[in-house]
Amino acid sequence: MKFQIVSDSSCDIPPELIQRWGIHMVPFYVSFDGETYRREGRDISAEEFYQTLVDRPGCYPKTSMPTLYDYGAAFCGPVKKGLPVLCICLNGAFSGSCQTAVNAAAMMQEEFPRAKIHVMDSQLATVLQGLLVRQAVLLRDQDLTLEEAVPRLEAVRSTGRIFFTTNDLDYLSHGGRIGKAAAATGTVLQLKPMIEYRDCDLYSAGLVRGRKKSVQRCLELFREYVAKERIDLERYDIATGYGYDQAEYAAFNDRAAELLSDLGRPWERLGDFHISVTIGVHTGPHPIGIGLLKRA
Repeated sequence: MKFQIVSDSSCDIPPELIQRWGIHMVPFYVSFDGETYRREGRDISAEEFYQTLVDRPGCYPKTSMPTLYDYGAAFCGPVKKGLPVLCICLNGAFSGSCQTAVNAAAMMQEEFPRAKIHVMDSQLATVLQGLLVRQAVLLRDQDLTLEEAVPRLEAVRSTGRIFFTTNDLDYLSHGGRIGKAAAATGTVLQLKPMIEYRDCDLYSAGLVRGRKKSVQRCLELFREYVAKERIDLERYDIATGYGYDQAEYAAFNDRAAELLSDLGRPWERLGDFHISVTIGVHTGPHPIGIGLLKRA
């Protein structure tokens, strides 16, 4: 292979795919007490994270980005082998992870002047970042060089969209996304937020009363977007993601498959994407949604 791929754990890629694709994953950290921080995917799994949220209502965990050491350790192995590195990080507007990777790359290049390390701000989050990493894997496996792969990946970053919802407004309120009064009113009326990720940020896509309707609305928003933008789904990768409720997620995937079949695009699922702690701390235990990204 012409280059090594590194990403941070906000990309939601399932553990079995990380291994299969030959990716080095740098962990975010999460803490439930503000003191003890555990590495995502190593010290605490996605299942354990969401189970803890369910078991401890009213607990608002905090996250911490990867360290210089974390990125340095990820870069060191391939650099010593003379292998270029492509590091794809969470949207820089959401976290300092990308800048930390840039700093770690600079330090590594001081010690190894011939090292090639390209740090890419994915401009994406959650499953979209995972889909961009997937495209990098495909380009790498087609024997493209780092210099050939980077512009192709950069060209598709802006095509990413996610449509998702969550069940609990308290977490959005605690994170400052909505006011406390709005959260209290929404809870009483059983209103669920519809959220769209586009253009490097999160945007409101309306409110829906009831969980079942809001979950279905995710797929309706997806369909409406595809129709409005005249998207050729054959040129896109599609993924779904979730937090705690595996049964709900399985039913959601069945409906997503039916929708895509109606749109003439049989769905080749990559796997079950658990939404990472970087988003989960803001959504609570029940985020669920669907995203798409154009192929590089």
